[in-house]
Amino acid sequence: MTPPQRKRREPKPPPPPPPPAPKPADAEAEPKNPERLYTVAGSEDGARAELDLVTLIVARDAPQPAASPEQAAVLRLCANPLSVAELSAYLNLPFSAMTVLITELITAELVQVRAPVVRQVVPDRSLLEAVMHGLQRL
Repeated sequence: MTPPQRKRREPKPPPPPPPPAPKPADAEAEPKNPERLYTVAGSEDGARAELDLVTLIVARDAPQPAASPEQAAVLRLCANPLSVAELSAYLNLPFSAMTVLITELITAELVQVRAPVVRQVVPDRSLLEAVMHGLQRL
């Protein structure tokens, strides 16, 4: 009986590169800039509410059919209080555009602005130790 013959595998040649895509007639023109943020926010006078990253935003009403997609998204997200920083992250918009967008919603009385919840001062350590010792005696 003869042992089986093994054949050496050779790598396959790489496929030929795809043909280049045809260039449009106006290929020499500069590429267009992306849409400006002020057009997304729609601000004309540049007035903004004084908001910081931790200011909480709460929707007062459901989005109207005439609302822009960004405004509708803010109103849907803010059914529960959300900070401006969270909204900015969820909508992938910079803080500056977010403040303009929220200012428009405030003037239209569609959202309510709340101050962030402030943590209370931590009780004195001696008080906590006294409570702990009292509980241990029980």
